[in-house]
Amino acid sequence: MHIPDGFLDAKTWVTLSAASAAAVAYAARQSSKELEERQVPLLGVLSAFIFAAQMLNFPVVAGTSGHLLGGALAAILLGPWTGAMAITAVLIIQALIFQDGGITALGANVFNMAVAGTMVTFFLYRALLRLTGKWYLAAFLAAWASVVLAAGLAGVELAISGTSPWHLVIPAMVGIHALIGLGEAVITAAVLSAVRSLRPDLVASGLVPAQKEVA
Repeated sequence: MHIPDGFLDAKTWVTLSAASAAAVAYAARQSSKELEERQVPLLGVLSAFIFAAQMLNFPVVAGTSGHLLGGALAAILLGPWTGAMAITAVLIIQALIFQDGGITALGANVFNMAVAGTMVTFFLYRALLRLTGKWYLAAFLAAWASVVLAAGLAGVELAISGTSPWHLVIPAMVGIHALIGLGEAVITAAVLSAVRSLRPDLVASGLVPAQKEVA
């Protein structure tokens, strides 16, 4: 899912860089207001976990790769703004130090995984929670959707840039990530269940109802 340098044309990566910069700036302001002191250790641990998970890559097509995302987990545990900041920090470190994802493509990768894969997924989770009344089902579906959405956006960007034809890159990216998303969904639900049972105080307020509220 990490897009390397040279795979996006200038108009695409410049536009996405600007959009991501604006979104991350807003998320940073909101995060500074909402992040609770008790969540700071969780932020560090969760960022490290997501970093490790994203480093396990599977080749897909046109030089891109598939991997777990962690956006839904970060958003549900930390809230959408802090969760997006955590994913953004992971992506920056990967690009600058490990060359996992290009520097010019960093804005696109942030847009796909931190903005869409985390912020947008958070609101999907809240909608599913209200609709189903089942936090674990909402988390499972939102986590799966976060991976597929981010991969689909990466495919669209590659196709727009002329790197790979639409009929090849979209099915390849979405198809493999639909499978990876199942693993992401299971891990997300399992981690949330453990945190909910052991340390419910660490979960962002109201995002995973207490056991007496929702089964």
